[in-house]
Amino acid sequence: MDSRPDPLRPYDGLDPDTVISAVESLGLACDGRLLALNSFENRVYRLGIEDGSPLVAKFYRPARWPDAAILEEHAFTLELGETGLSVVPPLTIAGATLHRHAGFRFALFALQGGRAPELGQREALRHLGQCLGRLHAVGARSRFANRPTLDLAGEGDSAVDFLLDNGWLPAELEENFAALGDALLDAAEARWALAGPVARIRLHGDCHPGNLLWRDDTAHFVDLDDCRNGPAIQDLWMLLSGPPTEQAQQLDWLLEGYRIFREFHPAERLLIEPLRTLRLLHYQAWIARRWADPAFPAAFPWFGEPRHWEGVIAQMQEQLSALQEAASLQA
Repeated sequence: MDSRPDPLRPYDGLDPDTVISAVESLGLACDGRLLALNSFENRVYRLGIEDGSPLVAKFYRPARWPDAAILEEHAFTLELGETGLSVVPPLTIAGATLHRHAGFRFALFALQGGRAPELGQREALRHLGQCLGRLHAVGARSRFANRPTLDLAGEGDSAVDFLLDNGWLPAELEENFAALGDALLDAAEARWALAGPVARIRLHGDCHPGNLLWRDDTAHFVDLDDCRNGPAIQDLWMLLSGPPTEQAQQLDWLLEGYRIFREFHPAERLLIEPLRTLRLLHYQAWIARRWADPAFPAAFPWFGEPRHWEGVIAQMQEQLSALQEAASLQA
């Protein structure tokens, strides 16, 4: 009998008993306490362990990454931890970090506590910059062989094509969306070209405030599930907020700390708006691609409504203006 999960309903069968039995298959004794943590792409649980500290079990989305890509994530996290950076590496049990049970792949992690960082303050951003400079110094040692490289085609063109080819746009908005998508990606490509050759290094890949914890006056990086090759600025720009002038100041503060450990190519500033464009488009396609997973319609019930797509088109128009304004300032 085939025990592999249904790719259209990937977590069918991952009930509490299966989660506990998976962890206990590694020789650990669970005390029955189980709490589902906030995660859409994977399924993540906090488990109580008899005579031990609680652990976090992460069950990887079936068919998303090949084993080799997950193991590269694990190896990168362990490499970062060996340099003294505060990350949460997978636990090595019986000589392995990636395990299987009932058709699911999973890993175990120590439970990491902390609070959201207070961004916008010079000292906090300078400290985060130091941490990211150290992270990127490690990331620049080599490149991922089995994980993606961040680029316009992989994140942008494919997202627009997927949404249009699969009928996600209301008919009356398709033409406008397609035209805006082409204009956005053309503008992003032009700005990327203006930056010139940019080094692609191993990145955290999804370094937004939700993936940072602040504890004991330092930053702790969690969830490297989206680590990939790409420009260093990808791990910096998502920490910026507010009007453009404030974001420019915040980036300067980040770079004060960053440059202590690694050089930063100033031309990478030109990639912020193209990367923001890719994230906007990729996010919409990500939800659409996961729609068969019951968790997504429950979490995003508005996704199929015309008013949502009207809002997306408005965001695209604003982003196109931002790209054009940035280009005019550069000129």
